[in-house]
Amino acid sequence: MKTERIQVITSSAHAPDRSVLIIYTGGTLGMIHNDQGLLVPFDFASILSHVPSLRQLGLNLTVISFHPPIDSSNMTPSYWTEIARIIHNEYLNFDGFVVLHGTDTMAYTASAISFMLENLNKPVIFTGAQLPITAFRSDARENLITSLEIASAQDNGIPVVPEVAIYFNNVLLRANRSKKVESVHFDAFESENYPMLAESGVVIHYNHAMILQTPAGPLTLHDKLDNRVAILKLFPGIPREVVEAIVNVEGLRAVVLETFGAGNAISADWFIDLLRVTIEKGVVIVNVSQCNGGRVMQGRYETSKQLEAIGVIGGEDLTTESAVTKLMMVLGEETDTVRVKKRFIQPVCGEMTDLKALLN
Repeated sequence: MKTERIQVITSSAHAPDRSVLIIYTGGTLGMIHNDQGLLVPFDFASILSHVPSLRQLGLNLTVISFHPPIDSSNMTPSYWTEIARIIHNEYLNFDGFVVLHGTDTMAYTASAISFMLENLNKPVIFTGAQLPITAFRSDARENLITSLEIASAQDNGIPVVPEVAIYFNNVLLRANRSKKVESVHFDAFESENYPMLAESGVVIHYNHAMILQTPAGPLTLHDKLDNRVAILKLFPGIPREVVEAIVNVEGLRAVVLETFGAGNAISADWFIDLLRVTIEKGVVIVNVSQCNGGRVMQGRYETSKQLEAIGVIGGEDLTTESAVTKLMMVLGEETDTVRVKKRFIQPVCGEMTDLKALLN
């Protein structure tokens, strides 16, 4: 994978005392219309001509661009690894990081990065746009400017948001709690199970109590990912053949089971038997809800008691995006199924509510 490094010189009355690394992976934000009316990536060396107000931030900006840029629909774990390695390698050189990414799979990538960077104590802010940066009504300029401001924000020399987050349409959300929910409006992302970390208006209001605080420690990179994971979304009348086709994929190691409501599934014998056999073969099955909000409560209803009895893991209030990417990270480092299950159910970076901690 090729990358290009660009230094952006901003005009300022004083020498900038903070620096931010922008990683441009692709997506609508960094596109312009060429003479033929086609969308093509713009040269980030000329970013100040497109967003002149960046000069007012007074930051040292460096851009690393993917070549060619990646449409987020083509994003893969190998690109996640590249993003995580760049941040890891440049960690001591910058105060914060902004990742420009297409919106379609941003929640997957941002969730993955949150798991791959252990002991992160600096901001990694993902953002993008619904319209290109040169469009008259584009949301790109505000998303970029505010993301840079958040990525460089400090309080007495300490980063205000030391975690991976998504900034979009005036709100900052925890990355591994976010989902894309809108394709034509500017409010593209939501986090139903966790409050926003900040809201941007005339000023940026930070929800300090909700921002993750990680104990100090060396940044550890988890760059071994195993993508032998499948998503099985239930629907009324799902054929047995469809379930069989998924759980019998050769080499499969984990299944994210998207169930109804609070973790309920069909109770037909054939379905439960298929899941039981799959689990006995060493495949991990995680139960997450199809609902954007709420949580899985296995055993509350009769239709989920059987799942609990055969060893399906309750995914609590995890998003599908978070469940998939966390599984890939854990599977990349563990071969023993018991170890996989044990690590998966332990909260790592705010991706799920730790009910035991709340009760203690």
